[in-house]
Amino acid sequence: MEESTSREKVLKKVRKALIQKSPTEILDVDKDSNVYTPSQDSMEVQFAKQFSLIGGKFVFCESENEFVENLSLVAGENKWENVFCVEEELQHLLLDTTISYSSGEKDLSKTNVGITTCECLIARTGSAIISSKQLSGRRLPAFANIHIIVAYSS
Repeated sequence: MEESTSREKVLKKVRKALIQKSPTEILDVDKDSNVYTPSQDSMEVQFAKQFSLIGGKFVFCESENEFVENLSLVAGENKWENVFCVEEELQHLLLDTTISYSSGEKDLSKTNVGITTCECLIARTGSAIISSKQLSGRRLPAFANIHIIVAYSS
């Protein structure tokens, strides 16, 4: 019988692998040891290090006021235009800045800078989880050249 699709070829190989048992038995598998070595740093420091290693720019702020000051400075230095923010809690913070922003759907395609929150941060890899649960969803990073993520250590 001749396989007509790639799918059938792959399934045939899987069936063959399941039928044939491996001659080598795996013994003494250590299931209790940590896969990763524990870090001596706090989660915040570990995240900042890993995030910076993958090319991100990290700014730790002690308060929302400090965040507003830092954001205003960075926005002024870089002459940001076309800032997009749809999340109300972040819009409230932006009111204390000189940064003008838009939040309409029609403005999303012209966005250069996007500001959002995230679901969570992953300290070990320096990653942020952005999901469709958020108002701007996962589409904002596709439009914005610069993506600012506001996250709290809690």
